[in-house]
Amino acid sequence: MKQPLHRRQPTPGNPRVQRTRNRVLAVARELLPQVGPTGLTYALLAERAGVTRQTLYRHWPTRAALLFDLVLEGPDLGTYPEPGGDVWAVATAWLKSLRAGVSVPSVRTAALAVTAQADHDPDSARALVRIGEDRYAGFNRLLEPSGVQISEDEFTLLYGPVLARLFLDRGQVSDAFIDAVVAQWLSMLRRADALRDSQ
Repeated sequence: MKQPLHRRQPTPGNPRVQRTRNRVLAVARELLPQVGPTGLTYALLAERAGVTRQTLYRHWPTRAALLFDLVLEGPDLGTYPEPGGDVWAVATAWLKSLRAGVSVPSVRTAALAVTAQADHDPDSARALVRIGEDRYAGFNRLLEPSGVQISEDEFTLLYGPVLARLFLDRGQVSDAFIDAVVAQWLSMLRRADALRDSQ
């Protein structure tokens, strides 16, 4: 959905604007697990954050935009890996970081809400695609020192089992499960490379 031209955009470099944005996101992270995505109205959020609804709409013209930022700008848990040359180590650390991120109630709730709304809400569908693109590009940046770059399909095959275990099976993702996923994924990458080399 295109934003109306008359709506004034906040200046991202302005420290006051950044403080307001951070405060609103912090309040939204606190409220979202309590009230759910439909209960997180702009009226409630504005009241609790001490801002106007107009301020919220300047930053997030749609609910999908707010949920998108709650997913991508989740709290820094100190678990995001550094780029590295060892593909096994990078993939394992990245999956552990993913596990930690979706264990944060507000991130988990926001991700599930965007996913649930994507079939009937174009803004949510675009937000979901952008989240995937951001994560995919970020993972390939982590792999740059190794000289390996993976396709979108190969990326999905890495994180898919972890999200399936968490969201569909409603189970725990242990370190042993992550090790098994990475081992299977690396085996698949080797087979795909061998197949490409033989052609």
